[in-house]
Amino acid sequence: MSDPQSRPIQFFHQGQIQTVAGLPPTTTVLQWLREHAHCTGTKEGCAEGDCGACTVVVGELDPSSGELQRRTVNACIQLLPTMDGKALYSVEDVSAQTPGHLHPAQQAMVDCHGSQCGFCTPGFVMSLWQIYEDNAKPLPREMLADALSGNLCRCTGYRPILDAGEQMYDAPRVCLDTHPAVEALKQLDARDPTFIYEAPDAAEPGKTSRFIAPRTLADLAHWRQTLPQARLLAGSTDIGLWVTKQFRPLGDILYLGRVAELQTVQEADGWLTIGAGVTLEAAWSALVARIPTLREVWLRFASPPVRHAGTLGGNVANGSPIGDGAPILLSLGAELVLRQGEQRRTLALNAFYLDYMKNALQAGEFVEAIRVPLPKAGDIVRAYKVSKRRDSDISALCAGLVIHLDDQGLITQARLGWGGMAATARRSAKTEAALVGQPWNEATLRAAQAALAEDFQPMSDLRATAHYRSKVAANLLERFWLETRLQAPLAPQTVQVWPAQASN
Repeated sequence: MSDPQSRPIQFFHQGQIQTVAGLPPTTTVLQWLREHAHCTGTKEGCAEGDCGACTVVVGELDPSSGELQRRTVNACIQLLPTMDGKALYSVEDVSAQTPGHLHPAQQAMVDCHGSQCGFCTPGFVMSLWQIYEDNAKPLPREMLADALSGNLCRCTGYRPILDAGEQMYDAPRVCLDTHPAVEALKQLDARDPTFIYEAPDAAEPGKTSRFIAPRTLADLAHWRQTLPQARLLAGSTDIGLWVTKQFRPLGDILYLGRVAELQTVQEADGWLTIGAGVTLEAAWSALVARIPTLREVWLRFASPPVRHAGTLGGNVANGSPIGDGAPILLSLGAELVLRQGEQRRTLALNAFYLDYMKNALQAGEFVEAIRVPLPKAGDIVRAYKVSKRRDSDISALCAGLVIHLDDQGLITQARLGWGGMAATARRSAKTEAALVGQPWNEATLRAAQAALAEDFQPMSDLRATAHYRSKVAANLLERFWLETRLQAPLAPQTVQVWPAQASN
């Protein structure tokens, strides 16, 4: 097939289609807003998607309804070409929505004294605005806290901000007119199927690099075989930091975000198939709908802006030993569908990781989907994350724990996935062997804890010492038993943060 020509980036912002050319493909949305559009309300704090000062809202057309879907993302790590064909909303758009006075979200922040130094305020306003637009009435306070967990404030404190998130509904309702954006995105959607943007490379003077965004799975497979060294990009929640923190050249970029076939979730024959382009938020939502005990790990997996951009496929393919997706999927017995040209193969996730940041992908191959066998009667599933902060933090360790009990209370199968305990996310073979065939009682627990010490020799780093990781991993096994033992298991409300706080 003939390759299309390079063209400018086009997206909807401030009431019209913006056309951008000549900027390096690694230019971030934040850089464009502040340095080129002069929309300086959006702030740079951490430049790594952690603090939320740069929060913006991105809109896309829902393929089924044709309506505008909006989600918060971190502008500091999103590459500008990923905005092509989308709508971008910054805090200036919120202000323009109510000329002459503040938007209800902004006014509530003022009235509730939710801003002190003000640096984080625009990011909070954008998250509150997205909540306001998507919900006709206030969220329960604990859900509001979860929705704002990607926005950090270091001087005001969160109580007045949560108050503002409730009080913004007291004013007369003001909703965004989405018609101009919808019409603009329909116009942009009619352009060439594959988007190519070529411009000077910021990290390598004198060179150019290309941002290539196919629209079909077949075209993506073609480009992946044609350019096996191109950098695959999905949500930019990891690669974005290579740009902002490490100043690494990326070369040609092959973007997965426009391939609709990678963004589907399907259930059939006891399996849940999650496309590699499904966002973390949508993927975890689908998993939790079928496995409710994964809910807390879902809410503590990064933050809403990161989950709205990042993908489960990217999280798995990245292969970080402290990534939270792989340990859970290992415990569930997940497998990967790998694509190379027109060929597919299926590989157990347990066989995918070869060594630190090394995997079994061949040249020109990519992850097409993740297949998860759904739990059956007798399966017991738990997932735990341990980190220095409760919200929006990297794990010291993460565990997915699954056992199957037969009618006599014997363990017939065990899959224990661990992150942060080795050079890759791994299952604990000796611990699993100590469980299988045994009754689920305290003696079996102690034997499993002893075996766990033989499975792993974790390292010490800034997040935790080796001793701490070993101790906490054994403690998580004990918590698992306390929650699921056949006699007097711990009640769910005794191990959850919000119910415990509400009872005080």
